[in-house]
Amino acid sequence: MKYMLTKMRKLYRNARISQKLFLAFSLVIAIPAILVSFLFIRIQEAQLYKDAMATGSSHVARLNEQLRSKMDMFENASSTALTQKAFVDFIHSNMRGDGLRLVKFKQNQFEQMHNIIESHEMISELSFYVDNPNLFEIWPEIYHYDKFWPQDYWETLRDEGGAAYRLFAFKDGEHTLAYYRLVRLQGQQNKFPTIMEIRAEHSVFFNDLLEESGGDFFSVVMDGTNPSKNIYNPQHLFSQTAGEGLNSILGSIHRQLDVLQQDSPMKVQVGDQTYYALYRYIAPLNAYVVDIASHQALMKGPRSWYAFVVVIALCVLLLIMLLVSHTTRRIFRRLDSVLSSMRQVRKGQLDAKINIGLDEHETGDEIDEVAISYNKMLDEISRLMTQVVDKQLIAKNAQLHSLHSQINSHFLYNALESIRMLAEVQQQPAIADALVSLGSQLRYSMQWRSDTVALREELANIESYIKFINFMEGGSIVLTADLPQEVLHYAIPKMCMQPIVENAVHHAAPLGGSVHIQMTVQVENDSQLRIEIRDDGAGVDPKMLASLQAVLSGDSDTPIVTSKNGLGLENVHKRLQLHYGKGCGLSIDSVQGAYTCVTLRLPWENVNLGGW
Repeated sequence: MKYMLTKMRKLYRNARISQKLFLAFSLVIAIPAILVSFLFIRIQEAQLYKDAMATGSSHVARLNEQLRSKMDMFENASSTALTQKAFVDFIHSNMRGDGLRLVKFKQNQFEQMHNIIESHEMISELSFYVDNPNLFEIWPEIYHYDKFWPQDYWETLRDEGGAAYRLFAFKDGEHTLAYYRLVRLQGQQNKFPTIMEIRAEHSVFFNDLLEESGGDFFSVVMDGTNPSKNIYNPQHLFSQTAGEGLNSILGSIHRQLDVLQQDSPMKVQVGDQTYYALYRYIAPLNAYVVDIASHQALMKGPRSWYAFVVVIALCVLLLIMLLVSHTTRRIFRRLDSVLSSMRQVRKGQLDAKINIGLDEHETGDEIDEVAISYNKMLDEISRLMTQVVDKQLIAKNAQLHSLHSQINSHFLYNALESIRMLAEVQQQPAIADALVSLGSQLRYSMQWRSDTVALREELANIESYIKFINFMEGGSIVLTADLPQEVLHYAIPKMCMQPIVENAVHHAAPLGGSVHIQMTVQVENDSQLRIEIRDDGAGVDPKMLASLQAVLSGDSDTPIVTSKNGLGLENVHKRLQLHYGKGCGLSIDSVQGAYTCVTLRLPWENVNLGGW
């Protein structure tokens, strides 16, 4: 089961969107419609079965009443015949003694009896079987008892009250029904009593039943004791359809007939077919009137509805498929442009944007939103790639600067050390101190073991630089650093403060003049480290100040160009923004003739600080 669910999930996941939409529409619309239709058909089948059983029950009851009415006519005819006492007396007398009496009997009593028979259309023959040795058998209505078989049948009649019906007569019984009645004569000493037999052809007595050749129900009269003896119309559609299997059907039904359950429909399974039977028991005939219907024939209409529903469902599914196909084609036509652009980007064409075709204030649908987001993503990728290229350029410039500075570094160190020793020998301490400061600067700038240094290392390098400048230019530049002890060990990008101090030295005061440079550090909002480098020099020309401020407040994604003085303010600012974001970098403020203040903003979290 788990394997099948996994397999189905994979098939669904790998299916096309149009197939998924078709499945969704089918589950939501087509399948519920089919289920409702089938449920409706089932309800109709139940109602049809109920109506058919009611119709069949009414038909059986009507046949039962018709047969009982005809039986009453038989009994009336027999009673009327027995009222002809002269006829009965004559057939029990010596018919051979007087020919004139016989002629008169023929003209009178016999003709009257014959008229009684003719007046009943159902009666095909009325016969008397008389135990009289002087009987004349010159008419078909009068026979000697020896011609009746079985001769002991009179005992059965006696036990049944003197009269009885046989569904199949003793004589010509295959197609004839008979009514037998004892004729008792007072004082008669004969061995056998007289039996009167009234016969009727099945085709006449059961004409209503045998004339039906169609309809849902097949009517049969079944003998109560012999399952092989039945009366039905062989031309009926049911009989012709059943063919040789009819006897099996009738036998299965006969075995389940029950007088006590005759008001309930009977269900019989014969092979793969189901049949329903409704019946009534006719006690005088010892027979059952049965109406049989095939389940398949009764449900033929609803079964055809199933095919109709399936055809309609297939048509609906086809329409859904066409609708989904048309809709997805229109949707995927625009989606294909997105996929085409993605394939071009995969090949390296980052300018392969999607032509959306929307006005400025139009938002479009979900695919348009994807296309807009995709175009923005391409712009962002281009920006980030430019930023990465800039970072790589910065790293290369820094490495080249370092390598350039390290050319013959050992020679320079040795030369400076020799000059310092000579100054010590000649008792020139100022020159020796200047050489020490210059050597410290050279080592700091040439040795790039890491992209970051502790703030105290950068500060020590700046102090060496100030000492050397004061020696070289004879100035009195004063550096004051008001820094808390807890920030001295924080890592900052190397050479990020040196260019600012150089600008203050070169531009704040004339050659040989004095200037005071003050450095302060503080933390803003627990998120930024703020370093201010302020001098009290000549300040910056307003036009130059505006130009610098415009550059420092501009877009940091613009290409970086190295200035004439090496890593200038603009480059320092852009490097800080590239590494730490636009919230970091440099800002400058100055009043001409009063001061210049450059502020560095770096992330306060030391773990986020990095180098170039």
